[in-house]
Amino acid sequence: MKIDVITIFPEMLEGFLGQSMMKRAAEAGHVEFNLINLRDFTEDKHNKTDDRPFGGGPGMVMKPEPMFKAVESIRTEKSRVILMCPQGAPFKQARAQELSTAEHLIFICGHYEGIDERIREQLVDEEISIGDYVLTNGVLSAAVVIDAIVRLIPDVLGGEGATESESFSEPLLEGPQYTRPAEFRGMNVPEELLSGDHGLIAKWRRKQAEKRTAARRPDLLD
Repeated sequence: MKIDVITIFPEMLEGFLGQSMMKRAAEAGHVEFNLINLRDFTEDKHNKTDDRPFGGGPGMVMKPEPMFKAVESIRTEKSRVILMCPQGAPFKQARAQELSTAEHLIFICGHYEGIDERIREQLVDEEISIGDYVLTNGVLSAAVVIDAIVRLIPDVLGGEGATESESFSEPLLEGPQYTRPAEFRGMNVPEELLSGDHGLIAKWRRKQAEKRTAARRPDLLD
């Protein structure tokens, strides 16, 4: 997979993409990251990427010219252009799974008050929101989506089935997990997990997942 991110703050992603799982995925050849500075596609001496909105109003709006040039310089027939914005479809695990099979993703990170509508109409294939709140810019939300997608690429996590029982992989939250020691400060690991009975363990985990989902996210059960 190739992932391009168009932003005026590429430095905000450099540390994230150069650490932990993202770094290992790139080094192993599972994914290629490319950070594109939108200012490189401006033509004025101030590298201006925004301007005042027509009709008045607060804030600044991102200009169409540099964004069109940036996207058109990298887009191919296999590209999917994603705009990170509060008006987008809520990001779910199912969408992460579907995007993890794509060959080329281009993320547009908005800033300021918003983007010129012509960018949305002519360049964007889909819009994604990570929640009902507003961030300073789209870089952080793009990082969240990239993380959720890349970890689902086969062999990135290493463990077979590592993502199959996680929260939202099915309509249940993941249940409690324990590791050694079996007793810590008077708190004991449930006997079911120590039994060695795989059927009993699976039944216990399912019951705990249902219990946790009912208590914290009953809407998922609906």
